[in-house]
Amino acid sequence: MAEKRDLLDEFIDIRNDWRALSNPVTDVANALSANPEEVKTWNPADYKERPRANVNNCVACKAGSEKACTLCRDICPVNAIDMSEGGIEIADTCRRCGLCSAACPSESFTAFQITPRKLYDRIVRAATAFEHAYVTCTRALGRMPEGNEVVLPCVGCVPTEVWYAILADYPNVSVYLPLGICDRCRNTTGEDALAENIGAAEELAGKGMGVEIDEKALDRTKNHEFERREFINSISKQGMNALGTVNPAIAAARAITKKLDENTRRINALTRSIEGASASAPARKRRILTQRRQLLLSTLQRHPKYAVRFKPQRPVCDSERCTSCGECVDICPTHACELSENGIFSVEASYCNECGACLRACGEKALTFESYDAAELVVPDKEEVERKKRQAEQKAEVEKLKKQGMEQLKRGLDFLDKLDLGGDDN
Repeated sequence: MAEKRDLLDEFIDIRNDWRALSNPVTDVANALSANPEEVKTWNPADYKERPRANVNNCVACKAGSEKACTLCRDICPVNAIDMSEGGIEIADTCRRCGLCSAACPSESFTAFQITPRKLYDRIVRAATAFEHAYVTCTRALGRMPEGNEVVLPCVGCVPTEVWYAILADYPNVSVYLPLGICDRCRNTTGEDALAENIGAAEELAGKGMGVEIDEKALDRTKNHEFERREFINSISKQGMNALGTVNPAIAAARAITKKLDENTRRINALTRSIEGASASAPARKRRILTQRRQLLLSTLQRHPKYAVRFKPQRPVCDSERCTSCGECVDICPTHACELSENGIFSVEASYCNECGACLRACGEKALTFESYDAAELVVPDKEEVERKKRQAEQKAEVEKLKKQGMEQLKRGLDFLDKLDLGGDDN
């Protein structure tokens, strides 16, 4: 059924048509004088980036054994990662698929375009401005992307935590992968990674991710309510006289940026709350809250009801077996583990990414994983609580003033009535 239109929609159409028709001579001149080298053309390489490795966070490097963690090498489709000499070497055969960055729990592999936060922001931008957003890869698309198409070197490079955060708030996101694309791809491990990451996110969120295989079925409709809202916001900021000069692209970008800024504020507040609630970190070590962990915890913070689906684990210590050697503390990539002066082992669950490095490092097998209630990970947003408290106080004060004003108005009217009655008596 077609959407109901009103006068506001007509104004939006007039604005868009006016912008398209304004100064056509200049547009033609610009097109004729454009430098061909500056015109964007489809190049799959633009969406790929060779990862950088950080040995300081790498479990295998910290342990001095390439067998301590093999996740990155297991996922690499061309065996381009070498740790035989205690460091991380990425060969020139690297396909820049980004699968290693999604597989590494300590985020030792990073590529600027596909960090967890960057992936989340890119998908949110598309999902906010359009009725439907699609996450796809360079092989599936094969052309310049539309505004609602997020192109990646491989869709398998999106970790579970990002999918989870997207599923929680954006049901209009789908994966676009035509049949046969993954079958013929040289990123042979990408399809399994995609299925595993999305499957885990769907289980956590209790929702399914949409999948589209036909390009003709892709929906490129802009978000109607979003466009209307931004049009009104633009007018209110610039004034009705600026109706013909309102730039919808700028207005939409500002609104999306505001939305992403709010998510950043929420994550920063979450980090501060966790730091304030956790015990002091081991000497000379600062605990690390990975981007993936930030997205996971902030999603639980916004949707605490999802905690019942999350089955987290943390290491616990058998004190009778523990020799207080400290290997577990040294190997932990996020410094979540701690050993007190009395030899008592503890772990800050918010920072623990369940990589299992501490369990493998313990020669006495004193550590084991134990499940715990995910509600412990739901950290209240103190800033949001304080903001709502201030809003409630302000609302109460406004209501109080309104009540006082009505009482004063009533007394005034009563006084006037008495004057009128006195005048009638005369």
